[in-house]
Amino acid sequence: MEERRVSERPPQEVDDAGRGVERTVAVELSAVTKRFGEFVAVGDLTLDIYEGEFFSLLGPSGCGKTTTLRMIAGFEEPTEGGISVDGDQMSGVPPYRRPVNTVFQSYAIFPHLNVFDNVAFGLRRAGVRGDELRKRVTEACEMVQLAGFERRKPNMLSGGQQQRVALARALVNHPKVLLLDEPLGALDLKLRKEMQLYLKNLQHEVGITFIYVTHDQEEALTMSDRIAVMNEGRVQQVADPPTLYERPKNRFVADFIGQTNVFSGTVESVNGERVTLRTASGERIEATAHEVELGEEADAAVRPEKIRFGSEGDNTSSARIRQIVYLGVSTQYIAELPDGQELVLYQQNFREEDHPEEGEEVSVAWDARNCLILGG
Repeated sequence: MEERRVSERPPQEVDDAGRGVERTVAVELSAVTKRFGEFVAVGDLTLDIYEGEFFSLLGPSGCGKTTTLRMIAGFEEPTEGGISVDGDQMSGVPPYRRPVNTVFQSYAIFPHLNVFDNVAFGLRRAGVRGDELRKRVTEACEMVQLAGFERRKPNMLSGGQQQRVALARALVNHPKVLLLDEPLGALDLKLRKEMQLYLKNLQHEVGITFIYVTHDQEEALTMSDRIAVMNEGRVQQVADPPTLYERPKNRFVADFIGQTNVFSGTVESVNGERVTLRTASGERIEATAHEVELGEEADAAVRPEKIRFGSEGDNTSSARIRQIVYLGVSTQYIAELPDGQELVLYQQNFREEDHPEEGEEVSVAWDARNCLILGG
């Protein structure tokens, strides 16, 4: 077995003395490309996924996230590049010989077997028998809160319980890495939200590396330590949820992670990190940027919750309310600026001030620190 690589990225943790601690890489993808004929499903993908991390692959349908997961699992082989798991190269290693297990959206549990036998299936194939088998199945059922359900058939279980059977069956083999391919997609909204928190707590409890595939932004933000946003087979940005949301690298990430308002224009002035963008209609937008040049064409993005009603801020404008959507904890306002551009903003419903009405002219404002110049 070759020496396990330690990530060269900045330390992600600190010890009790506040010193940086390097994290061991559990899964390493090095310049991985997957082609199906002329179609490039995944292109030149390089990723380090840390031991004990909840890592999500997020993107729209067809972006390459499931293909990436299948290559880690061994169901597909890379056309180019290499994958290692727990320090071992996986080239040519069949799925059943890899230290990973996969949980699918369809659960893939056996309808004719009860919970105990479903969970025990992989152990029996591995030759585990007797007291050791019963002990490990019992522990796995307890881990996923199914103690007492061992003799029930899948048709006697709810969707969430069936998904937990699939989780128990995957975890009972003590894999180094658990791969989850949109496992909550078949559940209703309320149960899906409950399972999101359950999965995050379970991962923290067992300490196994989770690699999670989803197209649901909220799901990824809720559960993940880090997220890789993919589009057209390539990674657009890898970061923790707050960084992805607050500091998206480019317009695709800004648009895909939540809602955002984007202003396009030309960089008119640069003063440190403070930038003035002049739009085609002549409006000036005050924003923040780290690397930008005078005269450059650029986009500035501001999240709807960063905009407020009123005339105090680095950026102010009049606007006409076109539509109001009540969302429960907040209200969404869709407004039109004087140049015709649409502006979306949210207002929390706990506030006691009067809410504007459709057709009303209002003033809106936002600060430059919340308005980010996006990369290409």
